[in-house]
Amino acid sequence: MEIEQIYTGCLSQGAYYIESNGEAVVIDPLREVEPYINRAEQNGAKIKFVLETHFHADFVSGHIDLAEKTGAQIVFGPTAKPGFDALVAVDGQVLKVGDVSLTVLHTPGHTMESTCYLLSDQQGKQVGIFTGDTLFIGDVGRPDLAQKVSAGLTQEKLAEHLFDSLRNKIMPLADDIIVYPAHGAGSACGKNMSKETTDTLGSQKTSNYALRPDMTREEFVEEVTGGLMPPPAYFPENVLMNVNGYESIDRVLERGAQALDAAAFEAVANQTGAVVLDTRDAEIFAKGFVPNSINIGINGGFAPWVGALIPDIKQSILIITEQGREEEVVTRLARVGYDHTIGYLKGGIDAWVKAGKETSQIQSVTADQMSQRLKIDPAIGVLDVRKASEFLSEHMLDAENIPLDYINDHLAQIDKNKTYFVHCAGGYRSMIFNSVLKARGYDNLIDVRGGFKAIKDSGKLEVSNYVCPSTLL
Repeated sequence: MEIEQIYTGCLSQGAYYIESNGEAVVIDPLREVEPYINRAEQNGAKIKFVLETHFHADFVSGHIDLAEKTGAQIVFGPTAKPGFDALVAVDGQVLKVGDVSLTVLHTPGHTMESTCYLLSDQQGKQVGIFTGDTLFIGDVGRPDLAQKVSAGLTQEKLAEHLFDSLRNKIMPLADDIIVYPAHGAGSACGKNMSKETTDTLGSQKTSNYALRPDMTREEFVEEVTGGLMPPPAYFPENVLMNVNGYESIDRVLERGAQALDAAAFEAVANQTGAVVLDTRDAEIFAKGFVPNSINIGINGGFAPWVGALIPDIKQSILIITEQGREEEVVTRLARVGYDHTIGYLKGGIDAWVKAGKETSQIQSVTADQMSQRLKIDPAIGVLDVRKASEFLSEHMLDAENIPLDYINDHLAQIDKNKTYFVHCAGGYRSMIFNSVLKARGYDNLIDVRGGFKAIKDSGKLEVSNYVCPSTLL
């Protein structure tokens, strides 16, 4: 038996490939399915099942394409109502894969169809549990995402379901069982996930706050629902795509791979109203970019930030990226449901410049330069675009917190005629912020390279006393 966790850092997502005696199963696959198919073919195995732990909100799963290309059967847990052919399993149903088996454990709470799959080896020993968003390492799934499914469903009621699922289905299992969750630290599907992506169930029973044996139902509901931030706007749209189906990834890639020279790129942008998305690194972007383009670097938390800042997943998108990374960008957009990339700038920004087209820039300074400027002109504002919890933990005195996540809610607070220094933790989010506002006519923003870390390390700018973030949940 082989078990492989296929972890995707930008989504903080774990898919799983399990193989036994010529048969394989894939759990919670990503949109691009060729790696799973190739893996099975190399081993001479046939993918028998595609198991879904629930209807995902944070990414579009590859279940439909994978099933169509391999003949595998899609499996969901009880109460699921997919808009395509799938096996809706019953609680306790056993699925045979080669010499091993997976038992369906219905664990409602994160969503009502949420299901875990308990893996038993050739001898029938229970060795692992694939928990989806029911149980993470250090946390559990947030119970607020499915509350709009029915009128009587609230996050409190979902939390109560989750309490029962954990205590009746998961906690009674043996301590040596390995927990394989769908997400790790950085995912918006939980609050306080560990950077570790697997652990023993016994370890989680002693370290995970949600599994405390003396915890009452009321305490669980209060702790699990407390401190939840609003989910990214694209989550409901991804759920619908996972429930109802979607366009083949092959067609999405074909459409997005249209190479456009500078003239054609400009014409298409003007004709379609497409968002121009520049995925180069922040410092390179700042030196010269197509006017009104938005920078979300491919080398950071790309897909979730696209989802947070482009509200319409059907929005047409034109991309500018490093040569050779065009397909990667289109694929990563499709992972979160942005299927309407309509082409890329052939030759990148260099081709744009050579064609004599206009470019824009964003001023970028070091923390030392920022300090010097503030001494000369203390009226310059400072915008900290980190999350509220990061800001409250430690921040530059006199800075104003405008989290990138909620940029559209706070535009009125920013004076177009005033100059601001803008920083995040390290420079990735601040350039996104600056590019979005630059496209909306805010021309007096100065990016701080290296972000708050550089500000603090410089020792030249006063910062608040440190408060442990764990006290801010």
